[in-house]
Amino acid sequence: MIKYVFITGGVLSSVGKGVTTASVALLFQSMGYSVTIIKVDPYINVDAGTMNPYAHGEVFVTEDGGETDLDIGHYERFLNKNLGKKNNITTGQIYYSVIMRERKGEFLGATVQIIPHVTNEIKSRIKEVAKEDKVDIVFVEIGGTVGDIEGLPFLEAARQMRLEEGFNNTAFIHVALVPSLRTTGEQKTKPVQHSVQELRRIGIQPDIIVARCEKPLTSEARAKIALFSNVPPEAVISNYDVSNIYEVPLILYEQGMHLILAERLKLPVLNVKMDQWINLVERLNKSSKTLEIAMIGKYTKLRDSYISIVEAIKHSSAHLGVKPIFRWIESTDIEDGKIKIDEEFNKFRGALILPGFGKRGSEGKISSLRYLREHNIPTLGICFGFQLMAIEVARNILGLSGANSSELDSNVQHPIVDLLPSQQGLSLVGGTMRLGSKLIKLVKGTMVYNAYGVEYVMERHRHRYGVNSKYLESLEAAGFISSGISVEDSVIEYMELKYNKFYVGTQAHPEFKSRLLQPSPIYTYFLKHALNTS
Repeated sequence: MIKYVFITGGVLSSVGKGVTTASVALLFQSMGYSVTIIKVDPYINVDAGTMNPYAHGEVFVTEDGGETDLDIGHYERFLNKNLGKKNNITTGQIYYSVIMRERKGEFLGATVQIIPHVTNEIKSRIKEVAKEDKVDIVFVEIGGTVGDIEGLPFLEAARQMRLEEGFNNTAFIHVALVPSLRTTGEQKTKPVQHSVQELRRIGIQPDIIVARCEKPLTSEARAKIALFSNVPPEAVISNYDVSNIYEVPLILYEQGMHLILAERLKLPVLNVKMDQWINLVERLNKSSKTLEIAMIGKYTKLRDSYISIVEAIKHSSAHLGVKPIFRWIESTDIEDGKIKIDEEFNKFRGALILPGFGKRGSEGKISSLRYLREHNIPTLGICFGFQLMAIEVARNILGLSGANSSELDSNVQHPIVDLLPSQQGLSLVGGTMRLGSKLIKLVKGTMVYNAYGVEYVMERHRHRYGVNSKYLESLEAAGFISSGISVEDSVIEYMELKYNKFYVGTQAHPEFKSRLLQPSPIYTYFLKHALNTS
């Protein structure tokens, strides 16, 4: 029988359910069990693709082109496996499916209701993933907070699955915040008690409580949570703050999370094999060698907007034995004159030009690129960052003062960046970008080819605009050469400045495929050049 583990959250959102879910799943995968993870997002959007990063953080893209919640990225990075768009279930998807079935007359004249029609659709989606992936255990993280009205149908579906699948085949883990008072340092358990009471009120008794806290849970706090949550003290797990999220599986392992859950699900306890993981975590934590990297973007006030890029840098750093120091530069502050490039940028040994659609902050990035190029500072431009690289070269080397992107200026004189042919004439915005993994042919002898070491690579994408091939000959004459082209549709994927140590732009998002055990080759190559910069 397939086992189903539901992870709920209490007190407030963004408490760490995603990392907790990924960590527990990793422990069971390390025991030899086949696992997958589903993220449930109760918002009405069909997917995360149309949401501003400030509203919901990064949009993570899967191999099959799904625009998903950022937690899917955590799952892939921890499990070192690809998930798909089916692993992110939203209210929008559920209601859209139910309404379409009703319009086709599939309910035989019944009054369509939340129970059973919506809850049945939710259960069907979860079971479909389990069946397709052929796994032993399905972990289902229910987004939001217990008590949110939009999450109730999903909690009800989970409650029903315990009845249908059997007590030994389902388990509930509740992740909730245990705040500490600054004045006394006392850990307050009342928020956890209330969130558990709310969960029990709708018919779910959690089997394990994960207490998210600033410092390790005290024995008094653990005993109180156990008493009022109706779980054994050993089933109250302390998940305290750490500087490195990859430590979380080790924290849970030390407290016997895998033993408690395996016993609850009547699964044999096997040896947990995580030697390589532990070694990389120690290298990342203990490295005394630091590397200062400039992170230049327009959403820097919410670092979750770039979470996959941050993690990709950490992955490569762990393998190189260095600790990255991120210096966040808001590109709009450059435009406003709040940041002086000449004063700030000379201290950086490398820079990332971060993605982000739209005009705001673009000129700040272009100004940054000129300085980085002229001072030969290793630079990696991602997606829109790559497009701005081409514009900067066109303006300041080719002398095309009217160079820009048609996205930013509809009357642009020199559309160095233009709407892709495949994106023209579309009426819908959601889910219509150039998405997912694409096969790219690299040019031998280039830095990009040397980074990957192979002629063909697969990387993921999320964009509508691209470098205009009509200007490729002129750009290459200026030294900004193409180093990778899409096999499917001839989109320019990589370009690099052949005169610099490392000045590379990628239309793809290599960070989406980077994992702790398997870092992105291009990010690793970038860091190697930054380390060698005096």
